Amino acid sequence: YASSDQRCLVMDGKLVAFAPAGLTTYTIPDGVTTIGKRAFSSCSSLTSITIPDGVTTIGSYAFFSCRSLTSITLPESLTTIGEMAFYGCERLTSITIPDGVTTIGIRAFYSCSSLTSFVGKYTSSDQRCLVMDGKLMAFAPAGLTTYTIPDGVTTIGSYAFQLCSSLTSITIPDGVTTIGNGAFSSCRSLTSITLSESLTTIGEMAFYGCERLTSITIPDGVTTIGIRAFYSCSSLTNVYSKPTTPPTFGASVFSNSPVAAIHVPQASVDAYKAASGWSDYASKIAGYDF
Repeated sequence: YASSDQRCLVMDGKLVAFAPAGLTTYTIPDGVTTIGKRAFSSCSSLTSITIPDGVTTIGSYAFFSCRSLTSITLPESLTTIGEMAFYGCERLTSITIPDGVTTIGIRAFYSCSSLTSFVGKYTSSDQRCLVMDGKLMAFAPAGLTTYTIPDGVTTIGSYAFQLCSSLTSITIPDGVTTIGNGAFSSCRSLTSITLSESLTTIGEMAFYGCERLTSITIPDGVTTIGIRAFYSCSSLTNVYSKPTTPPTFGASVFSNSPVAAIHVPQASVDAYKAASGWSDYASKIAGYDF
């Protein structure tokens, strides 16, 4: 299974292992069609990789924690980028998504803290996001403290902004109906977030660990708040919940957060105090004129 340069094991076109010692740049051999799961994981000396035409799939964790990687060339033949494929490539500054790509996995570019832009397919007009059929899949955070999500986004994908620790303020435009699981988790500097008036769903752990968030206004159309959505938001003292019907409330939504008051519509105070989950905070629920 050895490649001609004896650096790879290739089985039926799938690159399953790589010998990295002494290399800073590498071109994957012709004949490879799939880069297997974790094939280049933690190859910390590599600064540049070229993937040849013919490769259609980059597997999960394929380039996980390639911390020195500043440049990677993806081929036009590529169709699939697996989950966490480039997780922790903290020196990667830009990446071009070829036109043939149809699948990008969850957290494919997670913790790529130096990313300033995406180029090519699915790129937003400001080159900061990858948006597939209205779903924001990935974000390039480097150099930003405030951000307004582009118009046209309807769903913020799971973990899309996770650990974007420099962001202090985010605005979510009208049209966004869903915030996915963990979407803003561990955004530790986030002090302000404006939620879309069209929002209906806040996913599990969506704002987990946003430790500087002091208040949150839940829009009128929200029907579901997932488990631990605001868990361990250690500065969160005020919640403003505008829906007249209490949203479905997952377990431990505000656990480990110092919520002092939950403001709800005047006519809905009793409904909130009786509703599952909300009833745990009955003493903190008070009427408010929105």
